[in-house]
Amino acid sequence: MNVAKSGYRVFSANSTPACTELSKKITERLGVELGKSVVYQESNRETRVEIKESVRGQTIFIIQTIPRDVNTAIMELLIMAYALKTSCAKNIIGVIPYFPYSKQCKMRKRGSIVCKLLASMLARAGLTHIITMDLHQKEIQGFFTFPVDNLRASPFLLQYIQEEIPDYRNAIIVAKSPSAAKRAQSYAERLRLGLAVMHGEAQCSESDMADGRHSPPCVRNTFGHSGLELPCKQQAPFPGIELPIMMAKEKPPITVVGDVGGRIAIIVDDIIDDVEDFVATAEILKERGAYKIYIMATHGLLSADAPRLIEESAIDEVVVTNTVPHEVQKLQCPKIKTVDVSMILAEAIRRIHNGESMAYLFRNITVDD
Repeated sequence: MNVAKSGYRVFSANSTPACTELSKKITERLGVELGKSVVYQESNRETRVEIKESVRGQTIFIIQTIPRDVNTAIMELLIMAYALKTSCAKNIIGVIPYFPYSKQCKMRKRGSIVCKLLASMLARAGLTHIITMDLHQKEIQGFFTFPVDNLRASPFLLQYIQEEIPDYRNAIIVAKSPSAAKRAQSYAERLRLGLAVMHGEAQCSESDMADGRHSPPCVRNTFGHSGLELPCKQQAPFPGIELPIMMAKEKPPITVVGDVGGRIAIIVDDIIDDVEDFVATAEILKERGAYKIYIMATHGLLSADAPRLIEESAIDEVVVTNTVPHEVQKLQCPKIKTVDVSMILAEAIRRIHNGESMAYLFRNITVDD
């Protein structure tokens, strides 16, 4: 049976076999069987979830990895959580290694903070706790009304650098934009390596995007009864008041702050999705004299033509964890390597259920990590 001595169950909310690999690895480490459930899509594309065993009074862990069809994965998670809630489960804890919509955690133009919406939906569905890994912004934890454990993949990636990259002592850690400098600095300090930062016109920071919230709005040109166009009337400040005008940003030509000549360049980031920026960064690093280029990232989404672009680029290797299934991309591009993080996820599940401290999993982790 899938019941540990202290009584908990682990379910997978995925409907595709490729997405259940991480769930199987976690349950093998825990020494329990995967819970009996059926998750599938009906002919009209509706998601249906059926729990095939009693969960009354039990602590339930739902493991949900996010494939390319992110919205279907979210519905699978929500419906399974609600099914467990209505089946009288005591606690429902979501294990979501890559939290979707995490990049939409700030107001953009007249949009919305979708990450906050998703947090509210998960709470209403019945989740009481979440285990995730390397949130795009740590402040996302504040969107939730229940505990969130934001684990780190950096110990596994650091271990890979030390064990799998020959002559890593001759490497330099690279941040592909100033916004990634803190993460890169953390890697550089732990490996006792130098740091380089890309800066210039080729980089487009999220904070530089215009939010479009003009206040007051301009009243567009209108036409009177005579058919004559009336001028646009934009409301001015109070008479006698001159508001200072914000100067437009002008980025300098792209530069590399730091010496990468004759070194191994290791670019670190949390997510690698569209790879155009990484490919452009690699080309510049090659021009500056770097003889090998690695990319280390927690979440390998690798959307669109990412495998082909990586294969044709100056990048020597892309190392990501298995928080997101990417076996198809690996078949298309042998440069993509995977680091298994099921160990820390299994240990987090064990500690939470047994009521043990999580501090061990965050040892030597600072506020800036």
